[in-house]
Amino acid sequence: MPNPTSPSTIHRTDYTPPPFLIDTIELEFELEAERTTVTSKMQLRRNPQAAYCPELQLSGEALQLISLRLDGVACTNRQIDEAGLTVYDVPDAFELTIVNACEPASNTSLMGLYLSNGHFFTQCEAQGFRKITYFLDRPDVMARYTVILRANKAAYPILLSNGNLIEAGDLPNGKHYAKWHDPFAKPSYLFALVAGQLVALEERIITHSGAQKLLQVWVEAHDLDKTHHAMDALIHAIHWDEARFGLELDLERFMIVAVSDFNMGAMENKGLNIFNTKYVLANPQTATDSDYANIEAVVGHEYFHNWTGNRVTCRDWFQLSLKEGLTVFRDQEFSADMAAAGAVNAAAARASQRIENVRILQQVQFAEDAGPMAHPVRPESYVEINNFYTATVYEKGAEVVRMYQTLLGRDGFRQGMDLYFQRHDGQAVSCDDFRQAMAEANQRDLAQFEHWYSQLGTPYVLVRSQYDEAARTYTVTLAQHYKPVLNAPYTASAPLLIPFAIGLVDANGQDLALQLAGEGAPGTATRVLELNQAEQTFRFINVQTQPVPSLLRDFSAPVIVEYDYTDDELIFLLAHDSDPFNRWAAGQRLVTRTLLALARQAERTQLTGNQLNQSIIDAFGRILRDETLTPAFREQVLTLPTEIYLAEQMDQADPAAVHTARQYLRTQLANALSHDWSTIYARHQTPGPYQPTPADMGQRALKNLALSYLSNSKQSAHALHLAQTQYDRADNMSDRSAALAALIHLGGQPAQAALADFYQRFENEPLAIDKWFALQATQQRAEMDLIKLVRTLMHHPAFTLKNPNRVRALIFSFISGNPAQFHATNGSGYALWVEQVLALDTLNPQLAARLARLLERWRKFTPALREQMHEALETVLASVHSKDVREIIDKALISAPAK
Repeated sequence: MPNPTSPSTIHRTDYTPPPFLIDTIELEFELEAERTTVTSKMQLRRNPQAAYCPELQLSGEALQLISLRLDGVACTNRQIDEAGLTVYDVPDAFELTIVNACEPASNTSLMGLYLSNGHFFTQCEAQGFRKITYFLDRPDVMARYTVILRANKAAYPILLSNGNLIEAGDLPNGKHYAKWHDPFAKPSYLFALVAGQLVALEERIITHSGAQKLLQVWVEAHDLDKTHHAMDALIHAIHWDEARFGLELDLERFMIVAVSDFNMGAMENKGLNIFNTKYVLANPQTATDSDYANIEAVVGHEYFHNWTGNRVTCRDWFQLSLKEGLTVFRDQEFSADMAAAGAVNAAAARASQRIENVRILQQVQFAEDAGPMAHPVRPESYVEINNFYTATVYEKGAEVVRMYQTLLGRDGFRQGMDLYFQRHDGQAVSCDDFRQAMAEANQRDLAQFEHWYSQLGTPYVLVRSQYDEAARTYTVTLAQHYKPVLNAPYTASAPLLIPFAIGLVDANGQDLALQLAGEGAPGTATRVLELNQAEQTFRFINVQTQPVPSLLRDFSAPVIVEYDYTDDELIFLLAHDSDPFNRWAAGQRLVTRTLLALARQAERTQLTGNQLNQSIIDAFGRILRDETLTPAFREQVLTLPTEIYLAEQMDQADPAAVHTARQYLRTQLANALSHDWSTIYARHQTPGPYQPTPADMGQRALKNLALSYLSNSKQSAHALHLAQTQYDRADNMSDRSAALAALIHLGGQPAQAALADFYQRFENEPLAIDKWFALQATQQRAEMDLIKLVRTLMHHPAFTLKNPNRVRALIFSFISGNPAQFHATNGSGYALWVEQVLALDTLNPQLAARLARLLERWRKFTPALREQMHEALETVLASVHSKDVREIIDKALISAPAK
């Protein structure tokens, strides 16, 4: 029976230092699938910085205690309950030896020690170590680990753990062992072990200090040919971190291991990173350009954690963005530098990377900031910490870090990073410690910047401007404010410090040299204004003609700009703005405005004929034909906003109307520019062997966008021929999957034949089969009953709820990629959601909670849909078991009405 009581809430202000510290821990594992025995020998002492506590409380979950010894003597003065193990009347310093058992084979949560394809893996962040052995399972308890693994040699020939391998050998009865030692103190969430039948791609590199390091990527034997890109990405990341931040790999070896059953993308365990196969395995036949780019980014991200997360870790889980926001920023900078290094136009390559990062922020995080799960970058409370691995902590956290660099400059940011590591290496610290290092290294008062960590919701910046022709001045007034969020009528406690980058573009499309009143000579074309009050006015002088403002260049702060651009001004900026990000943003604002108007019209009547302003079609045609722009940038400008993003911009979301409007606009652009799309398709082929370079990726992206538009045009026969030919001749997954998507959209026998062929080709490639499921779940054919199709596919032999990748490929893709059909007025989509949330709740609560979040914005929708979603949420609440899902549903249901 579900627990009717809500679990307790943990508050940031309740933090107290741990009463005990653990200096060293020796772990011994007797690895058996059904029952693994773990022996833990710990050296503990009282924490002089904590209040006295007579008993030791260790966390433990789903464990069987076998024996307990204190200083070598059997200990019976203890108690076990659901929370763990309590040992009473302990001395000030002592040795504690615990022997316990756990059951990896039955652990479907994929937290702690579990099995995947017959191999042992661990996942301990955030609180998985307590499923392995009793421990002070919190990030501010850092110990040095020595680990001995014993297992059957034939079944598990490879035995891996954190740090350096110091001993290995055979044992009687067909067993063997390996002994690992990590010389660096770490919290328990960074512990890892892997055991199984794996092979490795190996490389040796020399770091900048002259030390030789061994790099290994471990996979199952049949996947070895797909590891080279991940290895290249790792080598690039190591050298980049040395060059950009002076940070060197500190262990004798660095290992990556790929696992097919994994809740997250990857995990930064010290020296032994465990990855979802999705972010390791790639060859041209099975991985798209996006896969290649994501692998580079995620490999970089997890490696960069070696310093920003491992060597300096977070004091408590409220400080999660200390490591995640900072490391996302670092991986974004790494990806941008890698793209620029291989590009003819480095600035354009960096801009394309920036656009992709902000697109995710605006679509996912802005919605989160306005919903029932809204929380500051540094949350104030949580029920289940796994629910706070969010876009706010990661993506908005990265934007907060980027603002330091914008305010202090690249050199100033590096000085702050240097001081941060010098001061805190080997410590568990807070977001305030990072901010303090930035401030002191640059002799800058950043006290006001703290509000970025404590304020929830997305700030709005209202911009008013006035041009005085007689005085040749241009006045800009910036006012910051918030709108109520769904879980509280929250108002800002104090103004934020917002770096607001601005440019002024004259009538000829040229940037003006900006000079503020009171300054001497004119300055640069882009000026970063520091908005630190509720409202401020800035006056630019020597402005000879009325300009068009280019606001928030390069997205200098995670805010929403309110400025009443006309369509003509947006078209002008789309054509002329020197800031590539704002050029893209002008196009997105223009098309979003158009789509929302069409959606409002679609709610009342059918959309027929050509109801578009010709100037919009002409503007997009000019971008399409402009060969001075990179293909990657043109693809980004010409990709329409998603239906989910558009629905968020409505007062009351109507998914059906949004879908109608978006499909209408796609069709109009497809038909009006059909000749251009055909020309683009022919011109941007990539002959020769597949290469995942930024240039080739951009060519393929634009070509395949053209194919997508053509499949929506009146030239369906032409599109069918192109798609079928591309599918048959494709030598890479990007082209094959794009062709398959076009064929599915066109429908009929060619689509069914291609789907059957694709499955047969890739039946033994799980990541490719994930694409097969996702392409069907996200198809945009109005006549297709996709809910019925999804239910049919759930009974396919290749589908299982036990594999998170497969669940995300089918169920998550359908709900996120086909909102009009998911939000069917008959409630069939919500019935599917209820069933799958409850089914996953008993298998994998963490995955179930992420699925539950897809309905958290229920109050945003039309009344008829709201009522059905509310009923679905109540149904889940009545039967839910895990606190993971219960927290999501509770917050969704108790949220205050939208204002």
